[in-house]
Amino acid sequence: MEGASVSTNPRTVEEVFKDFKGRRAGMLKALTSDVEEFYRQCDPEKENLCLYGFSDETWEVNLPAEEVPPELPEPALGINFARDGMQRKDWLSLVAVHSDAWLLAVAFYYGARFDKNERKRLFNMINELPTVFDVVTGKKPVKEKPVMNNTAGNKSKATGKHAPEQQSKLSKPPPPPPKDEEDNLDDEDEEEHGDTYCGSCGGNYTADEFWIGCDICEKWFHGKCVKITPARAEHIKQYKCPSCSNKRART
Repeated sequence: MEGASVSTNPRTVEEVFKDFKGRRAGMLKALTSDVEEFYRQCDPEKENLCLYGFSDETWEVNLPAEEVPPELPEPALGINFARDGMQRKDWLSLVAVHSDAWLLAVAFYYGARFDKNERKRLFNMINELPTVFDVVTGKKPVKEKPVMNNTAGNKSKATGKHAPEQQSKLSKPPPPPPKDEEDNLDDEDEEEHGDTYCGSCGGNYTADEFWIGCDICEKWFHGKCVKITPARAEHIKQYKCPSCSNKRART
């Protein structure tokens, strides 16, 4: 399978974790922002297909590796065969579960020579991230957030999603807090909203990045992941993420 092998295998815990995050990000793209293209490529009329994620955050649907044994553990075989035999969301959830299993298999294939403490540290680092299944199914609920700062647009993470009518009536935002107080607010924001993850890449919330919330599924996204800037968000009355927009179009 072209592109599945790597020229230099990761050797440290940090390198293996970086490889894991890159592959995970690629698979998340296939199952979220690129889901229409992924669905199209998984034609049941084709041969056994697999979903691969690569360390450069890209993905590919392709036939399994021909060499035996393969250079790396292989993902679930024949994901395309079940595509039309079950509901779309259930099929995507099934692919997500197998994707999580494959990501762990690859990570611990690289980590097989680690000692006990290194393997434990690698697992703990991986376990801090939501699984592909969590992100695809929205298993981790995103609670409504209070106002966190006054620097971003009315659709960003910074101002929260509640009371849009009141926000639209404000003639101007309140003055920013003093510098020391603003730094404290950012620290409190990251602690309070550390359980919030991007619906596209699965990354954790950080106060120094622009976020936007979907008014349909109520998931949050990095602005860069869904190609929305703070300036553009100012003119959006109701934001729909790519997944919800695609659902509306099919309906």
